[in-house]
Amino acid sequence: MKKATKILSVVVLLLVAGSCGNKSPKENNASINDKKTALEKLKEAQEKNELEIKKLEDELAILDTGEASAKYAKLVAIAPVTIQNFQHFIELRGKIDADNISAITPRMGPAQVKAVYVRQGQLVKKGQLLLKLDDAILRQSVTAARRQTDGIKTQLNFAKNVYQRQKNLWDKGIGTEVQLITAKTNVESLENQLSAANEQIKVAQEQLNTSNVISDVTGIADEVNIRVGEIFSGMNAQGVPQIKIVNTSNLKAVTNVAENYISRLHTGTPVVISLPDVNKTYNSVISFIGQSIGNNMIGFVAEAKLPKDAALKPNQTAIIKIQDYAASNALVIPVNTVQNDEKGKYVYVLQKSSNGQLFARKKNINIGEAFGEMVEVKTGLSAGEQLITEGYQDLYEGQQVITASN
Repeated sequence: MKKATKILSVVVLLLVAGSCGNKSPKENNASINDKKTALEKLKEAQEKNELEIKKLEDELAILDTGEASAKYAKLVAIAPVTIQNFQHFIELRGKIDADNISAITPRMGPAQVKAVYVRQGQLVKKGQLLLKLDDAILRQSVTAARRQTDGIKTQLNFAKNVYQRQKNLWDKGIGTEVQLITAKTNVESLENQLSAANEQIKVAQEQLNTSNVISDVTGIADEVNIRVGEIFSGMNAQGVPQIKIVNTSNLKAVTNVAENYISRLHTGTPVVISLPDVNKTYNSVISFIGQSIGNNMIGFVAEAKLPKDAALKPNQTAIIKIQDYAASNALVIPVNTVQNDEKGKYVYVLQKSSNGQLFARKKNINIGEAFGEMVEVKTGLSAGEQLITEGYQDLYEGQQVITASN
């Protein structure tokens, strides 16, 4: 290229030197036109030579495997395609719940509170007294039932005495059979009345006992929203329990799963439960799957047991990952290496020619499930192939490449 430029300069100088003679204006004009024409031809030849030079350089870059051609190859990173176990998870939001959460309610309906024996945050045991409700009327019922029983007992003792006397006379042949039967019937009737009265005492006593509000579980008094003089009905006007006891020894993670996954999950399916607030993760399995679709949600309930941990609280937010697919001995590659064209999905792998040159080879693939940064490859790749993991953008089939190790 430099040689052509020098030739052009010499020709121009000769033309200029030749024009420095004593010629007529007509001859000068003709000479100028000839020179311009010659100059245009030389410029065209120069451009053609430059194109030929560039073409030859490109061809040499493809054919030459030495250092001269390496500067035209694209730098890429590679990784071998490996076989490994692959898992896919459904990631859902859920919450922590407890098996034993008790909202305390009165057994005989709302009543006025006479005494409160529990405070919020207190540890209570099953059967412990929490509240004392107004029991004046119930105590009167017990007293009346007992008095009625005492009266029946007196009548029964008298009837038994009469019957015994009548029987003694009957044994001596005195009196009539009707008198004996009547006396015996009076005794039996009063015995039945006494039995019913005793049952009535038990009922009245049980009703009286309902004025003692006790805990039916062991746990922590999470809510105590009641004072002496107020009416205890179990729930306040906002629907919040007035007393709630929570047992945190049996905790579980609860979430709602879309109904299209119902055939892919079952009891025992592995679960990973993450609690971002306390930075803890637990491995568990599904312990319960709802057998119906909820009316107020699109899906069904799934639960997984959690170990006892002081850091876990009911209603705490949880990230629940449920394994809905697993494959052993699967081909797995980074999902970002997968590209698309009109024929489907493809990746680039590294190939070596017979003369040692490295180039990119395009391979169409079929993929399975994807999770996180990895995707399962069903067909199109084999274990051990060198997958191009970096620099694959803008590659084309057969393009020369180099790696950091070359």
